[in-house]
Amino acid sequence: MNNIQELNERFSNTSPEEVLEYFLPLYGERIALASSLGLEDQVLTAMIASINKKNEKKGRIFTIDTGRLFPECYQLIDRTNDKYDISIEVFSPEHTGVEKYVKEHGVNAFYQSIELRKACCQCRKLEPLRRALSTLDVWICGLRSSQAVTRSGVQVVEWDANNNLIKVNPLAHWSEEQVWEYVKAHKVPYNKLHDQGFPSIGCQPCTRAIEPGEDIRAGRWWWEDPEHKECGLHKR
Repeated sequence: MNNIQELNERFSNTSPEEVLEYFLPLYGERIALASSLGLEDQVLTAMIASINKKNEKKGRIFTIDTGRLFPECYQLIDRTNDKYDISIEVFSPEHTGVEKYVKEHGVNAFYQSIELRKACCQCRKLEPLRRALSTLDVWICGLRSSQAVTRSGVQVVEWDANNNLIKVNPLAHWSEEQVWEYVKAHKVPYNKLHDQGFPSIGCQPCTRAIEPGEDIRAGRWWWEDPEHKECGLHKR
């Protein structure tokens, strides 16, 4: 843990690119961006693609296809691969877990309770995530401390005790405005739903557009209280 503290001190006033330039060559195939295909992760994808071109040891990028994503998400995967000449790895849930959940609870049982919603996230998100993380020593995330009450206090470098590896959040201290500025300046491909009132995009049944003045994650699991609005990917 002392090393984590030292790394945070080292990166306290550095850019996200400098953070990535430190970690990517160091860990190579054992480090990857876990992309939700959201705006922040698209920014990190652009940065990683650029840095990888300069290094022999290259970091990876993967995403999780829950089977219930918006069509625009799948289109974005293709657009991103084409733009940066990469191939984003796609992890899908084991069919047995999903089939068991649907058989026992129903297709849309996640609306009924927090427990059933988290159980759906468990089989559709967490199971494939754990398989992906089992090949890594470090995972990169697009978390920002100002995104939600559940993410306040996010640091650039953290120890993920749940998955037993290092977690790097290069955009931890960036604002939403900084993210958009980078997207526009570098012509980063992004989900078209962002232009339709969807600042945060998850599975289609669990995501709605937000109203003016609402929190940026208000459209995620909108039927739940804000302190519950995490799927378990970023349990802290």
